[in-house]
Amino acid sequence: MTYQITGISPETLEPHRRAAGSTAIRVTATSKPGFPCRVSLEDAEKGEEMLLFHHVSHDVESPYHSSYAIYARSDAKKSAHYIDEIPPVFKGRPLGMRAFGSDAMLKTAGLAMPGDADKTIRQLFELDEVAYIDVHNAAHGCFVARVERFDP
Repeated sequence: MTYQITGISPETLEPHRRAAGSTAIRVTATSKPGFPCRVSLEDAEKGEEMLLFHHVSHDVESPYHSSYAIYARSDAKKSAHYIDEIPPVFKGRPLGMRAFGSDAMLKTAGLAMPGDADKTIRQLFELDEVAYIDVHNAAHGCFVARVERFDP
């Protein structure tokens, strides 16, 4: 079973870049790790400018519609793309993994401790009804990235 993880589109940031101060704020990363970019799927370097904005991560017609505040580099230009590989923002953090079916309904969930993300993803995808997994930081609850089945 092969999977892919892709950062959010940099186009998602455009309205927030222009409206910073109302729907988004500009912040400076004060530590690494601590400011995970959802476009590059890497932690920002200390001193980097970030956007903190409200993001709808699970934009579906189901009770599981979900959104929360997330960070992204203010100058992010290209989405990261990983195949059968864990991005840097998954490493060193406990992660909540919500496994959804093609009907946008939650089928099951898992908790991956640091170092266990790949194993947990593969276990969740053993269930045929799981179409994709939304990964969240376990402590703060914010969306990190979506994991999808991939057929090369």
